[in-house]
Formats: sequence, structure tokens, C-alpha cells
Amino acid sequence: MIFGLVILCGTYVLSQFFRAFLAVLAEVLKTDIGAAADDLAFASGLWFLTFALMQLPVGEALDRVGPRRTAATLFLLGGAGGAALFAMATAPWHISAAMVLIGIGCSPVLMASFFIFSRVYPAAMFATLGSVMIGVGSLGNIAGTVPLAKAIEIFGWRETLWALSAITALLAVGVFLFVKDPAKVEHTQKGSVLDLLKMRALWPVFPMLLVNYLAAGGLRGLWVGPYLSDVYGATNAVVGQATLYMGLAMIVGTFVYGPLDRWLGTRKWVIFGGNLLGTLGIAALALFPLSGYWPSVLLIVVIGFFGMSFPVIMAHARAFVPPHLAGRGVTLMNLFGIGGVGLFQVFTSRVYRAYDGPDVAAHVPYQAVFALFAISMAVGLAFYLFAQDRTD
Repeated sequence: MIFGLVILCGTYVLSQFFRAFLAVLAEVLKTDIGAAADDLAFASGLWFLTFALMQLPVGEALDRVGPRRTAATLFLLGGAGGAALFAMATAPWHISAAMVLIGIGCSPVLMASFFIFSRVYPAAMFATLGSVMIGVGSLGNIAGTVPLAKAIEIFGWRETLWALSAITALLAVGVFLFVKDPAKVEHTQKGSVLDLLKMRALWPVFPMLLVNYLAAGGLRGLWVGPYLSDVYGATNAVVGQATLYMGLAMIVGTFVYGPLDRWLGTRKWVIFGGNLLGTLGIAALALFPLSGYWPSVLLIVVIGFFGMSFPVIMAHARAFVPPHLAGRGVTLMNLFGIGGVGLFQVFTSRVYRAYDGPDVAAHVPYQAVFALFAISMAVGLAFYLFAQDRTD
């Protein structure tokens, strides 16, 4: 089981990489195939939306088929196939199609791990184990910064994507060979996602899941690159450094969040406090988009650090889910968490386009995007105030 989880963690490293690598590829894709910032925002949004919509069939498959075959099959066909299609892209819509395939491929890998955690390990350890998986997996964020920029410079972006396709295929085979399915839960109860949606205790948690990763995921997934390039004239290498700092902050934030619910005896207020600080960070970036390169990067780092409460929110929600619906439960929560980012990446591409123009200052469209993130997160926090606290 341990070695299988290590392989799954490797697949999640690539999943994190694929959700964030467009920020570094933005300039070269603009030059080579004419993909503008709003094109890439749309493609990034499609990745998140596809990933989110796949959570319902993935949850069903985890409960019925198990994590081994579910993760291996989708990661091979979608992940490796999508990376190969990306490598052959000659137009912006090819990037969108590739990101849809990659979203399908990445959709089961983290939830396969969470499913195993919920079935095999003590409930009180769920948030910590989830944080470790996400923290280690966030190395993919790091790989998608300076290392990716260097690989593009040395080998070219198409060759780099072909190599990623091959690595993805090898990891998919590893999942099939080494991941072990947990023993099935013997029960007489039947249930579905509708039963989970009827649980009133989960209703205030859903909005928090929807918005908690908006700013961190949206910035790291795309907007940090075009923002720093257009407003401060940052080169590809400089953007790679800034995203590296943000990626490191996200890893540290994940590990800091992990044990706090056990140390402080509360999940609700750990989640609320961290997301409030993250909301203040993105609000400051919206209010002061011309504060300077380093102050802006510092705010981006703060947003990345406090935007990593997802494992604790998952643990909060999972505490209300019956064991026989574990697979559907974790994937439903992930649908809200990732779906929120996907919807807002699509929305922000439209907001950017609405505020962009030849006579408009470079920072104005980004200011509108950041303001949308801040307002949405504040609304989610207001709903979450009504959540019932629960620890294991």
C-alpha cells in the first residue's frame, strides 16, 4: 500500500504541474501559435471544469471498481494522450482540447489517494495525510516554474511536452501494477450523491469549497504570468522565479494547515481564519496592482500560502459522510473545490477581455480579475460562518 501511494503521489505531482504550467508557457505559446492570455485562461478553465465534472463518475468508479483501475486507465488515456496532443498543437483551440483530455486524466489521482486514506487510516489523520499528499504533490507546482522555463529554453516546448507524455504513461502503468484496492465496506445501506446533497451540515461547506482555491489556483494556474509580464515587463525567466516563490509558499502552507485541526481542536476556525487572510491578500492586489514588482510578488506568495486549506475543508466535510459513500463523498467535495476554479477561470477570461483595450492601462484588466476573486471569496466566507464545526 505504501509504495502504491508513492506512485499515486507521483501522478499527483504531474496533476499539479498540468494545472499550473500555462503561466510559464504563456509567452512562447503566444509567439508560436498566437494563443493570447484569454485563450489560455479559457483552456485553463476547461481543465478545471473537466476535472470537476469527472468527479461524479470517478466517485462512482472508486466505490464500485476501486482506485487502481480507475486512476491507471484515466491517467494513461487522458493524461498521456492530452500531453501528446498539446505537443502537436498549432492553434489555440488545440490547447483547449488538450487541456480537456489532461483534465480527464488527472481527475482521479488525488481522490484515489483520499479514498484509500478514508478506508485504511484513522479518521483523525485524514487532514494530515491529505496535506502531506498535496504538499508533496505540489512539487509539480515547482517543476512548472524555473525547471519548466529551463527545459523550454534548452529543448523547446514541444519536446518537453512529448517527454511529459511519456512520463505520464509510465506512471499510469505503475499505478496499475502497484496500487492495491482497499477491502470493500460490507453494508446494507444504499446511497448516492443526492443523499450527500441533502445533508444540511454540508450546505455551508460547499460555498467554502467553491471559493477557497480561487485566487491561489487562478493566479498560479495562469494569471500571475501575464500580469507580471504586461504590468512589469517580466521575462519568461522572471515569471518562472515568481511562480517558484508562490509554489514554495503553497507547499509550506499545505504542511502548516495539515495538523492545525488536531492542535487547535477546531476545523471551522482554522479554515475561516486562513481563508480570511487569503481574501485580504487578493483584495490588496486588486486595490494596489501597481504597488511594484516585489510587493506584488509578496502578495502573490501570501495568497498562495493561505490558499491551501483544501485538505482541512475536505476533512471537515468528510466527517459528515457515511463510510459506504466515501468515494462519492470525497469526489463531490473535489467537484466543488476544482469546479469553482474552472468556472472562474472561464469567467475571468471574459472579464479580462471586457476591460482590455488599446486605450486601457495594462493593469486595469488584471485589477478587475483580482477584484472578482476577492469578492467571491468574501461571499464564500460569509456562508461558511453558518457551518457546524466537527473534528474526529
